[in-house]
Amino acid sequence: MAHKVHPKSYRLKNLADWESRWLDKKNFSKNLKEDFKIRTFLEEKIGKLWLEKIEIERFSGKINIIIFSARPGMLIGRGGGGIEELKKLLEKEIFKSKENKSSSEKKEIKIDVREVKDVWASASLIARNVAQQIEKRMPYRRVLKQTLSKSTASKQVKGIRIEVAGRLNGIAIARREWLQKGRMPRQTLRADIDFFQEQAYCTYGTIGVKVWIYKGDKFE
Repeated sequence: MAHKVHPKSYRLKNLADWESRWLDKKNFSKNLKEDFKIRTFLEEKIGKLWLEKIEIERFSGKINIIIFSARPGMLIGRGGGGIEELKKLLEKEIFKSKENKSSSEKKEIKIDVREVKDVWASASLIARNVAQQIEKRMPYRRVLKQTLSKSTASKQVKGIRIEVAGRLNGIAIARREWLQKGRMPRQTLRADIDFFQEQAYCTYGTIGVKVWIYKGDKFE
């Protein structure tokens, strides 16, 4: 049997970094639960389509939330009004909830929005785009071919693989289909591979989408 490992966890020591960066042994479970709630809440409020990832840093009572988005202007708003509104909603829904009322510690929240310059070099944005098109009942082969051609036009992308699985096009028997263009050295540790998986919720069932993007080798 094959042993499948997440491409990011496979490269954590050499190339990748954790999306939650903090060290607190006493409140580990509480902080971990809070991080999940923050990500879920922001994904629901912002919308997944233009959201690449959310990184959370904790240091001496301060929480720094870094949002990577393809459309930062929509999040920031006029004069930073959108950020202030998000901050107030976070404090109300998560940090001032019934579970956190007992803790007297006040937390300072900072939200930083960063722009994703190349949308077609991001595995998460591509996977969400593919999932959205499949939900609109677009033929999956056409979607995969168009996505591959657009992504490989980017200078950063050296290779891309997209895989879909489930009742494709509503057919009764579920199957797995994939398309690949360029190189994809998934077993090479120095290979910089961006990976993401997403689900498309259709009337006939759930379709899984996986995207690998190879961006070249990185040497120390």
